Amino acid sequence: MDALMKDAALATGTYTATVLRSLFGAAIIAPIWMIRRTGWPNRTVMKLHVERGIISAFMALSFFFALTKLPLAEAIAISFIAPLIALYFARVLLGEEIQPKAIYASILGFIGTMVIVGGKFGRGDMSPDVWLGIASLGFSAVLYAYNFVVIRRQSQVAGPVEIATFHSGIGGLVLLLFAPFLATVPKTEALMTIAGAGALTVFGAMAIAWAYARSEAQALVPIEYTGFLWASLLGWLFFREPVTLPTLAGTALIVTGCWIATRRPRIPPPAAAT
Repeated sequence: MDALMKDAALATGTYTATVLRSLFGAAIIAPIWMIRRTGWPNRTVMKLHVERGIISAFMALSFFFALTKLPLAEAIAISFIAPLIALYFARVLLGEEIQPKAIYASILGFIGTMVIVGGKFGRGDMSPDVWLGIASLGFSAVLYAYNFVVIRRQSQVAGPVEIATFHSGIGGLVLLLFAPFLATVPKTEALMTIAGAGALTVFGAMAIAWAYARSEAQALVPIEYTGFLWASLLGWLFFREPVTLPTLAGTALIVTGCWIATRRPRIPPPAAAT
């Protein structure tokens, strides 16, 4: 989805691509939600939907803007500061106990990210546009970290289809408020790309909601780091963005962190009956 959105944002503008992505996503999933006739969410649940919709709107807009300034893999890597922040949001706001291995995994993933950013400094690629992209990513990362907490709460009180419907619908409506100031006429060739991104947004939102209903945030957050592997591949396939040695070294650290976080403890076999 990120690769498609980078392509669309470069072609037709970040704001237009982002708002259309949300509206396409809502158009895809809303009929399914209405057919299921699960009823309108109550006030408490609706408050969570609105909260996440607002957060997601600005989180997506700032992130996709950053993608137009940075290579896809490096942008994803820098955004990995969000899972690190989310672990502590989960502790403060959800009361989850942070396991030591989750802390070690996040720190290792963060070090991997810094290796990648350090490689970019070493290449002398820090233009004003790059700094603007990094600043936009920082803003998006804080919103994304809080977004993890809201997803966890949402997934306990609503189903994946309902969550995906309101995620896209409310996000799109929030962004539409800025249309008089930021909207541009979308290029025809970008519409199919944006529609594809909208569909992937829906499926992704449903998958995330399903996962967060069944596991703690600290167990799922480090898995976000595997997204870097896909970003490296898709950045090369879509935009011919090279994968550098610091990128590979950082990836190795990130994957190691994921393995530590998700590795189950070995359970000794039960003692034989005497």
